[in-house]
Amino acid sequence: MAVYSMTGYASAHSGGSAAPASTESGRESQAGVGVEIRSVNSRFLDLTFKLPDDLRATEPALRDLLGARLKRGKVEVRAWIEGRSDTVPRTPSPLDLQKLVGLQDNVRAWLPTASPLSVAEVLQLTSRQQGNPGELNEALVTLAQTALDGLTSAREREGKRLAAMLLDRLAQLRQLAKDAQPLIPLLVAQQRQRFIDRWNEALGAAAPAQGGTITSDMAQDRALTEATAFAIRIDVAEELTRLDSHLTEIERLLKKGAEVGKRLDFLIQELHREANTLGSKSSNLELTRISVEMKVLIEQMREQVQNIE
Repeated sequence: MAVYSMTGYASAHSGGSAAPASTESGRESQAGVGVEIRSVNSRFLDLTFKLPDDLRATEPALRDLLGARLKRGKVEVRAWIEGRSDTVPRTPSPLDLQKLVGLQDNVRAWLPTASPLSVAEVLQLTSRQQGNPGELNEALVTLAQTALDGLTSAREREGKRLAAMLLDRLAQLRQLAKDAQPLIPLLVAQQRQRFIDRWNEALGAAAPAQGGTITSDMAQDRALTEATAFAIRIDVAEELTRLDSHLTEIERLLKKGAEVGKRLDFLIQELHREANTLGSKSSNLELTRISVEMKVLIEQMREQVQNIE
């Protein structure tokens, strides 16, 4: 399966006829619908809808549609009715005007004191009559499906790019770990010499205090303390082993695909922890440099993993 990014954009629309209605056929011009879907990264699925009043009824269907296909991301859905503008109203057709005159005459027959319709009211009423709400709602759901397919394709393409970048960083981290392996024997030798020096120093300091003699219990306690500290300091190989294990798991998840973003984010944190521990234990300049380069690469991976679903 593919790796999906949470970033993407897609739109779809069905243009309506802007021509006036034919007086011979008696048919009204049909309105079109447009929709666009934008998404960015988020910890959870966060849906936002910006719909005109005539299309509000479609929100539950749109929410179910997106929820079935998307698992994470901040998603904004915006829809509009094609050809409808708040600043430039459409020209009313003769059929629309004829209907309004008939309605006005019926009302004023019962309410003679009622004010006649103004031009602004006529334009507002004829604009509301543009398109059947039920047909517009059905069209919007169909278009949303098309736009969602486009959004999924865009997120898949971006996810493929992110996966390629992460695999490249994984290869660099493996090379750094490989470069660190030959340094471990040198580090062990350095720490062993430090242990011997401190042990001899401890023996020399304890002898005068005891009149030139050291008990076996004192020697064992001191040896145990120094040996423990020595074991902790030279245990760099364990960090490299765990780091390699995390790299293998990340590579497996990237090849598996699907919803891997949260698991990748956790593994990136573990990678950073191992690289940080590696640097803190190192007394070798080259190993310290490797640790710093590792942390730079891991931080680059962390930024990109935040965008994976």
